[in-house]
Amino acid sequence: MALGNGEASGDMASDRELSERLQVFGAVLKVLRQGAGLTQEDFAPKVRYSVHYIAKIEQGKRFPPRDLPARSEPVLGEMAANVLKAAAKHLQRKAGVASWFRQWVGVEETAVSLYAYECRVVPGLLQVEPYARRVLECHLPLATDEQVETRLAARLDRQRLLTERRTTSFGFIIEQSVMERGFGGPEVTRLLIDHLLRCAQFRNVELLIMPTRGPEHAGLYGPMYLAETPGNEWIGYVEGQEASLLITDPKQVSGMLQRYGRMRSQALGPEASMSLLERLRGAV
Repeated sequence: MALGNGEASGDMASDRELSERLQVFGAVLKVLRQGAGLTQEDFAPKVRYSVHYIAKIEQGKRFPPRDLPARSEPVLGEMAANVLKAAAKHLQRKAGVASWFRQWVGVEETAVSLYAYECRVVPGLLQVEPYARRVLECHLPLATDEQVETRLAARLDRQRLLTERRTTSFGFIIEQSVMERGFGGPEVTRLLIDHLLRCAQFRNVELLIMPTRGPEHAGLYGPMYLAETPGNEWIGYVEGQEASLLITDPKQVSGMLQRYGRMRSQALGPEASMSLLERLRGAV
């Protein structure tokens, strides 16, 4: 099942290729950093990233942020920055993503509005790293450690949309039961809720919780995702067991939009949703 959107199963060859390219980039960064006589502890604050993040990039377990070469130039020099730019061009950001999910990833990249309703897991764009890792580790058939790291890198890279596309409108409706499940254990749940509370503070993000009890529910058909294109057309997306469906028929998409709109009225409001999350965090 593509829990968290599509990276849970992927093409093994593309997984290996991406992993190798990430490792090459990490090795290049490490050599350039050491050549400048800097430790990770020296280098990280100079480029305004955490030591942990830089370490993961050098290990080939994280996508390098797009602005890393530019941030590195004052620290490592122009030539080193150009080398990093060249190395970054060889990274394929859609590798590590299931082939049937890649079309939706392309839609996400340019969408002016993105809406999601989930009753199984927290949407992939909102998953904190330990939570996403547990989702990927639970996938059957089991993935190798290398595949998990590659798919995790792809998932976390998608989350840059929340910070890079600040004029995109994001809407999320999550079932209360998803938050109460305690998936990954108490510590992971606390980290996840803290992350959701932070994301909900972004002025372009609406995060609503659907209460467990209620006389009506417009989401009985299951999870769904909606995107508005730059041309103001709407596209729908649904996924299940190792498969997905991109929906472009205007009549069908209209029905999805109607259901999402009704669910917004049935869910807790923004303030009540945040209060519920805070209570759940205190109960973990």
